[in-house]
Amino acid sequence: MDYKKHITIEADKRGGKPCIRGMRITVYDILEYLASGMSVE
Repeated sequence: MDYKKHITIEADKRGGKPCIRGMRITVYDILEYLASGMSVE
C-alpha cells in the first residue's frame, strides 16, 4: 500500500503532523485509539 495516497503532511493543519487525507485526524490519534482498545469499526 502506498501510504502517500492516504496520509498528508501540511504545515497549516494540526501543526504539520501526519494526517489522514481529507480529514483533520492525525495518524497518532488513530494509533492511540487502537492502542486503547477501540476497534477498527
